[in-house]
Amino acid sequence: MNEMPVTVKRSIELLGLVLIGFIITIGKGIIMPIAMAFFISIMLLPVYQFFIRKRFSEGLAIFVSILLLIIFVGLITWFFSSQVTSLVRDFPQIKKNVTTHLNSLSAWINSKTDFSTKEQLDLINEQSNKLLNYAGNMLTGAAGSVSSTIVFVGLLPIYIYLLLYYKNVLLRFIFLWFPEENHDKVREALLESKTIIKSYLIGLLIQISYMTVLLGGILLIIGIKHALLIAVIFALLNLIPYVGALIGNVIGVLLTLTSSDQLWPIFAVLGTIAFVQFLDNNILMPRIVGSKVKINALGTIVGVFVGGSLAGVSGMFLSLPIIAVLKIIFDRSTIFKHWGVLLGDERPMQSPMSAPEMRSKSKEVQEKIQIQNDIEPTDKK
Repeated sequence: MNEMPVTVKRSIELLGLVLIGFIITIGKGIIMPIAMAFFISIMLLPVYQFFIRKRFSEGLAIFVSILLLIIFVGLITWFFSSQVTSLVRDFPQIKKNVTTHLNSLSAWINSKTDFSTKEQLDLINEQSNKLLNYAGNMLTGAAGSVSSTIVFVGLLPIYIYLLLYYKNVLLRFIFLWFPEENHDKVREALLESKTIIKSYLIGLLIQISYMTVLLGGILLIIGIKHALLIAVIFALLNLIPYVGALIGNVIGVLLTLTSSDQLWPIFAVLGTIAFVQFLDNNILMPRIVGSKVKINALGTIVGVFVGGSLAGVSGMFLSLPIIAVLKIIFDRSTIFKHWGVLLGDERPMQSPMSAPEMRSKSKEVQEKIQIQNDIEPTDKK
C-alpha cells in the first residue's frame, strides 16, 4: 500500500485544526467546564490521595477535597468583595477626584490646542451617550451571561467528583486507544502531563499569594489607597499570560487616579508593579514552576488570543496548560513532532537553511537542540 502524500497529510492536519476550533466554538458551554474540571481534579489529586491514605472512603475523600476547594475559593471571594465594598464607600471622594483630573486635563488641552472647554464637554457628552448605549446593549445579554456562569460554576464540582471517581476508567480508555507497543510512551506522556499541570496550577496559586502580599504590602507602605484591591486584581489578571498584566496595569492606574488628586501615586504604582513583575518573571516563578516543557512567547501569545476567541475568559486561562500538554504529546509522536517544534522554545543555534542536520527529525538532533537550550531531553529515559 502506497504511503499517503505529505501534502495530503498536512491538508488533513489543517482541516483537523479548523474542525477542532469549530467544535470548541459551538460546544464551549460543554467543553470548557469539563476542561476546567479536568485541570482542577489533577491539582486536587495530592489532597485526594492524602485522605485515601488516612483510610477515608473514595467518595468521602473526593467530597472533602472538593469542600476544601470551595472553602478556599469562598475565602478569596470574600476578601475581594470586602475590598470592593471599601471602594464603593469612597465613591463621593472618587467622583471629586475624577472631576479634578478632568478639569486639569481640560485646562492642559486648552493651553495646547484651540479646542475650547465647551467643545470638550460636547465631545464628552457625545461619547458618554455612545458608551451608555453600548453598556445598555451589553446589559441586555447580561442575564444570559450570568445564567451561563452559574451553570458553569455549578457543573464544576460535579465534573471534578466524577473525573476523580472514574479516573481509572478514563486511563484504561486512553491506553486502549493506542496499540500495545506505544503504551510505554503513552504512560510517560500521561505522567509528565500530570506533573506539568499540577506544578503549573499549584504554582499559579502560590504566584497569586506572593504577588498579592508583595505588591499590596509595598503599595500600603508607600501610602496608596486601595492597595490590596489593586494587588488582588493584578495578581488574578496576571494569570492570563502577557495580556492580563497589561490590563492589570491599566486598572491599577485607573484605581489610583480615582483615589487620589495627585499624579505621583500613578508612577509609584507602575514602578512597583514593574518591580514585582521583574521578580516574578525572572526569579520567583521559574523556581516555583520547574517545568521541563518550555513554550515560546509567540506560541503563548497566539494561544491566549485563540483560546479567548474560541472559549472566552476560561479559554485564555486554560490556554497555557493545554499548549503544554499538547507539546508533550507532539514531542512523543512521529507524525506530529513538527507541531511540538513550533510550540517549543528549543531554538537551534544554527539555521536549518545552512545546516542540513537541523532539518532532521532524529532523536539525536532533538536532544542536541534541547541541551543547547538547557532543557532536559523529552525522550531521555
